[in-house]
Amino acid sequence: MTNFTIAWLAFPFFIGFIIYLLPKLDRFLALGITLLSAAYAVQVFLEDSPLKIQLLDSFGVNLAIDQLSGFFILTNALVTTAVILYCWQSGRTAFFYMQAIMLHGSVNATFICEDFVSLYVALEVIGVASFLLITYPRTDRSIWVGLRYLFVSNTAMLFYLVGAVLVYQAHHSFNFVGLRGSPPEAIALIFLGLLAKGGIFVSGLWLPLTHSESESPVSAMLSGVVVKAAVFPLVRCALMLEEIDPIVRFFGVSTALLGVGYAIFEKDTKRMLAFHTISQLGFVLAAPVVGGFYALTHGLVKSALFLIAGVLPSRNFKELQYNPIDTKIWIALVIASFSISGFPLLSGFGAKVLTAKNFLPWQVIAMNIAALGTAISFAKFIFLPHQKLALNRDREIETESKVGKKLPLGFWLAMIILLGGLIVANFVYYEAYTLKNIVKPLITIAIGWTIYLLIIKKLTIKLPRAVEKFDHLIGVMSLMLILLFWIVWTRSRILT
Repeated sequence: MTNFTIAWLAFPFFIGFIIYLLPKLDRFLALGITLLSAAYAVQVFLEDSPLKIQLLDSFGVNLAIDQLSGFFILTNALVTTAVILYCWQSGRTAFFYMQAIMLHGSVNATFICEDFVSLYVALEVIGVASFLLITYPRTDRSIWVGLRYLFVSNTAMLFYLVGAVLVYQAHHSFNFVGLRGSPPEAIALIFLGLLAKGGIFVSGLWLPLTHSESESPVSAMLSGVVVKAAVFPLVRCALMLEEIDPIVRFFGVSTALLGVGYAIFEKDTKRMLAFHTISQLGFVLAAPVVGGFYALTHGLVKSALFLIAGVLPSRNFKELQYNPIDTKIWIALVIASFSISGFPLLSGFGAKVLTAKNFLPWQVIAMNIAALGTAISFAKFIFLPHQKLALNRDREIETESKVGKKLPLGFWLAMIILLGGLIVANFVYYEAYTLKNIVKPLITIAIGWTIYLLIIKKLTIKLPRAVEKFDHLIGVMSLMLILLFWIVWTRSRILT
């Protein structure tokens, strides 16, 4: 398994260069890599015990592969596979597939890293690959959005790197366990870098513009898996060190409420989804022990929703109310929206129930509010008008011009993978199906829909976007560093 792991880790980068040399095979080679990752994830689940790999002694590379890694790797495999199929007939060049598969490989690397330097290298590669995908259209807008993302990412990683050096100074090792006994400023700096990179709480307010302005397949990868590359180490540290767990849970609750608060009032489809990425990552952090399953569910749902948002006739919810969408697209939209709202028969239900069972008492009320806000937000999609394309050819042409162009096969294959995954993953926690567990989310969803129809749908509140400006994003990092230092310092007696 060790040799297989190292080969699997290196293969995407090797194949990435091969794709650029053999552009006619780009899609097939990229698809082969994602299928290999899916097979590796299955193998991880079949292993009886976690795999530990140490290279180059204590200051070298430490890898850990377990069930938690398996969930994140499987998410990456399914989402990237769906994106490749979605883009199959889009005419994208070999450069796109090369960057997508290198991004896939570097994200996989973060899911098995157990030391801060290896993680730093993987996160930096992710930043560069994401930048190249964001700027792929080569428009002025996409280049600015990509540069903005790169600047924020690099600034966050500078804080992170200083923290990693301080951990090494304290223990002569970069391993995650070195957080115990490290100075408070080291922990604060590392956490600031990961929170900013992962789009968590106020340090993640770069995310809505970046994810909403990118092309839909890129948005799907960014929200589905890329942000989880920085969230995974936080979950891993919380599980390894019980002293870190309360800090991670606190930011989980905070970001869940912040994201959903913005999403409820957002009138743009892709920005609403982006704010919900911030919110849903909070659920992953709020219960680290089951964060892997929730990450899988969220990755499948959010990728599907971004891909669907890309084929809607408008990004404005108000305009969509007067511009019916094709019923087949609406059904896919509803399935994904039901899952993220916690509706039974889809994995979102089991993930929310399992996550709720692992909340601490102080988290329960806040996370229930976040769940209600989720139901309110996705009612915007569920109650969109829709119509079936006419069978008569003349009427069909007229209807398609209003509803949207006929979608390629790749779109539907992507939906089969992502939405089918939600149905299959529903059986991961089949114990969730008790009367009490079923009734609670149904009541939450019903209340959310009622609030949306009676209040939210009629409101025209537009939240200010000043905090999303680049200079404010950098300033917020400084404030977050102060907050983190204070939190860690007040717990310093426990950490040491």
